[in-house]
Amino acid sequence: MQEHTHSVHHSVIINNYELYDALTAAVDARGLPGMTDVDSSLLIFCRSIKRDFTVGLSGECADELFAGYPWYHNREILFEDTFPWSRSLGIRRSILKNGFLPDGEEYVISRYLDTCRNTPKLSTDSPLDSRMREMFALNFYWFMQTLLDRKDRMSMYSGLEVRVPFCDKRIVDLAFNMPWNIKALGGREKGIMRAAFRGLLPDSIIDRKKSPYPKTHNPLYFRLCAEGARKAIYDRSSVLYDIWDREGIEKIIADPESISSPWYGQLMRAPQILAYIIQLDYWFRKYKISIV
Repeated sequence: MQEHTHSVHHSVIINNYELYDALTAAVDARGLPGMTDVDSSLLIFCRSIKRDFTVGLSGECADELFAGYPWYHNREILFEDTFPWSRSLGIRRSILKNGFLPDGEEYVISRYLDTCRNTPKLSTDSPLDSRMREMFALNFYWFMQTLLDRKDRMSMYSGLEVRVPFCDKRIVDLAFNMPWNIKALGGREKGIMRAAFRGLLPDSIIDRKKSPYPKTHNPLYFRLCAEGARKAIYDRSSVLYDIWDREGIEKIIADPESISSPWYGQLMRAPQILAYIIQLDYWFRKYKISIV
């Protein structure tokens, strides 16, 4: 792409200590515990861009609008009655003591069902097109909002304004009303977008396999998160001390591969669960939150 557009490319390399240290700054930026290193890496990236620019463009939202995620295409997941990127609360349960959140599943399923019920449909929709409308609504009202909030808070905290052209209402309306066989043209994620840009971008870019946001697997980052999580869960001065399931958390530290499925999206596995514990502890302390 750099060669094709004759752009000036800048590489931003983030080391593991920097990524870990920015977890708390990411909480400050979001105002809540968030998506751990998915947040902190973006925060560092935005800081780097801000050194030379004040405004940037992002391709955020194309995946939600044009079926770029695997759950749009996996029939085993597609028709499950749950949010496709967070199909189980089991991992969340494993870090908290039994009974601490007794109504979690009921709340999640009620929000899911409300979204599906309120999704506009046509009487001529096939079962697949009907379900794809629901998937669009689920992604639009929940997953996309989370990512847009993340983008906005990490960028503006860095003094960088990021504009998101795919969020144009006209594009959203077009995408919602687009039949599935056109949206997923050729059976590919973002198939219609690939076709639309054919001839404008190199074929090697058009045809390449979707590359997810890099997952964090570095042993150093995992060790830092494990040490930070242990410090948080064994600190008796923490208001959260009595809610942690320390045995469950120690199992995650001892066997990170036991987390076979992510707890949010495609990215959140063992290192991110431990990082989330660190963010929770920091947020409760900073805002002096108490649990009644």
